[in-house]
Amino acid sequence: MKAIVCSTFGSPAALSLQELPDPTPAPAEVVIRVDACGVNFPDLLIIQNKYQFKPQLPFSPGGEVCGIVEQVSQGVHHLQVGDRVVALCGWGGFAEKVTVKAQRVIKVPPAFDSIAGATTLYTYGTSYHALKDRAQLQPGETLLVLGAAGGVGLAAVELGKLMGAYVLAAASSADKLALCKNKGADRLIDYSKQDLRTQLREMLGDKGVDVIFDPVGGHLSEPAFRSIAWRGRYLIVGFTSGEIQQVPANLPLLKGASIMGVFWGSFAEREPAQNMLNIQQLMQWIKEGKIRQHIHQIYLLKDAPMALQDLMERKVMGKAVVQMPRAMEANR
Repeated sequence: MKAIVCSTFGSPAALSLQELPDPTPAPAEVVIRVDACGVNFPDLLIIQNKYQFKPQLPFSPGGEVCGIVEQVSQGVHHLQVGDRVVALCGWGGFAEKVTVKAQRVIKVPPAFDSIAGATTLYTYGTSYHALKDRAQLQPGETLLVLGAAGGVGLAAVELGKLMGAYVLAAASSADKLALCKNKGADRLIDYSKQDLRTQLREMLGDKGVDVIFDPVGGHLSEPAFRSIAWRGRYLIVGFTSGEIQQVPANLPLLKGASIMGVFWGSFAEREPAQNMLNIQQLMQWIKEGKIRQHIHQIYLLKDAPMALQDLMERKVMGKAVVQMPRAMEANR
């Protein structure tokens, strides 16, 4: 099989396309013939050895796939060869085939679109868990989304609006904000040109923001938190700026506010039943056309390093996805 391989930790330019032996499943695993694989920020971190999970070299990045079950090992009862599935493999997805623990594989309808399948779990799963389980966002509350045109940010805009919130989208360009508006954002802030706190004060007065969704970190975090409402909830989702935010401890005290960590991968492992309910709800909304992933670009497998480079350079709005040539030909 063909696969994108990380042989040494570093930038996307260090990745290479190689021919590897087909994988075989260990007990409680399945082999998936990959149709498409989502491109996510953790993929960048993992090839730089900066992520929480550290695979041994060499390995293929790519943690979110959609495809067909090709082999099933002993002890797996809920999946069969030929099933169409989505899966969280952690890494290994930038390849024509990947082994995945069966408990991390979800069966979907045979006609389920592979691009939608490969771009749903990380972004919508993270954002829905953050807004529903952690912040317990209520209809009529105000939601501020930082980095709102990125994968999880845009999902948070869309889901927040669907859940009845008044959504403020903050991003770094007019093009990105136009996309946020198209996804339902009520108000827009261009923090490359506008002062975030001043804009929030003008929009909301003294009321403040009920929920802040922050996948960015860095210098925007403190002014955002200073604009939080009484008993507001601040969601730490990630650090795409490369800088972990430093919020003075007196601020949550003065506002009676909560700082909440959002680690969806750990939630999915620790609370699989609740996570499955969330995924089922997301799949239902996708089926009904209530949410739809914005696809920035579809890349061929050989161009997966370029997809990661584009993500690193913040060119990606919504979601980038790698599609296998076989699946791309089948869709023509």
